[in-house]
Amino acid sequence: MNPEGEAEEHVLDRVPLRFLVGPTASGKTGLGLQVAQTLGAEIIALDSMTVYRGLDIGTAKPTAEERAQVPHHLVDVAEPEGRFDLQAYLGLVEETLLDLEGRGSSALFVGGTGLYLAALLRGVFDGPPSDPELRATLMARAEREGDCVLHAELAAVDPDSAERIHVNDRRRTVRALEVWRQTGEAMSAHQSQWRDGPSAREKRAVIVGLELPVDELDRRIRQRTGEMLRAGWPEEAARVLSGSGLGPSASQALGYEAAAAVAAGDLSLQDGLDEIALRTRQFARRQRTWFRKFEIEWLDPRPDDVAHEITARMRSAR
Repeated sequence: MNPEGEAEEHVLDRVPLRFLVGPTASGKTGLGLQVAQTLGAEIIALDSMTVYRGLDIGTAKPTAEERAQVPHHLVDVAEPEGRFDLQAYLGLVEETLLDLEGRGSSALFVGGTGLYLAALLRGVFDGPPSDPELRATLMARAEREGDCVLHAELAAVDPDSAERIHVNDRRRTVRALEVWRQTGEAMSAHQSQWRDGPSAREKRAVIVGLELPVDELDRRIRQRTGEMLRAGWPEEAARVLSGSGLGPSASQALGYEAAAAVAAGDLSLQDGLDEIALRTRQFARRQRTWFRKFEIEWLDPRPDDVAHEITARMRSAR
C-alpha cells in the first residue's frame, strides 16, 4: 500500500506482456530463444516443472548452452522434494519483473502451463475458505483408496476441472471436490464467473501459440520421448526417486516413474517409451483445453520465417 492507503500498481500492470505458449513438443524452446534474442528480452519460464533442480532431461528443460544464449528465469528455483505452488511462482515472477524493469530489460514468457498464464493475466481464484475437517477426510480417502478414485469422483461432478487436473495431483483434486461439497457447484462453474470479460492485463497482452496438426504433434512427442530416454532420462529418474524423491508438486512430472522402471529393468525401453508417449499425448490435450480460455494468435511453428512473424507480433506489446 502507498502512504495514502491505495493499492500500489503491480509491475504486471505496467510492463509489456509477451507470451509464447503451446503444448509440449511444439517447439517453444527453440523459437523462444530466437524471438528473445531479436527483442533483446529475457525469458521467464511459464512452466510448472522446470522450476525443479535435477529434473532436467525429463522436463525438457532448456540446456545450459541454451540458457547461456539468453538469460532464463524461474528455472532451477526449487527442490523436487519440497512444495512449490502458484503463489510461490507469482512471487518470483514479480521479483524478476521488478529486476528487469530496473535494468531496462523486458520479459518473454515461454511455456505451456495454462494455470500460470491464467493467474498472471486474471489473478488467482480462491473459492470458499478451506474446511479443514472436510479436507482431512478427502486426503485420508486419497491415501487409503488412491488418487484415481477421487479423480474419478471429481470427473463425475465436475468434468471440466477433472480434464484440467492431473490424476496424480491430489492437492488440486481434493480442493475441487472440497469446493463442490461446500457450494454444490463445480469449481469450473465458479471459475467461469471469475471475471467479467477480459482483464486489463489480458487486453494488453500479446499471446502467440504454436499449433500443429494432432498427428504431427503426436509424432514429435514420440520422437522426443525416445531421444530423452536415450539421453539418460532413466538414470536421472532413478537418481531422483532413490534420493530425496519427489514432493507433492514435483510428483506431477510426467514419466519419471516409468523412466525409473526402465533403469531398474522392470520396463523395456520400448514399453517405457510407449507408456510415456501416451501420457504425454494426453497431457498435451489437457494443455489445449486450458489455452481455449484465451485469445491466442496461433501459428504453425514449421515455416522458416515463423520466428520473424512471432517477433513482429510481440513488438506490439505495450
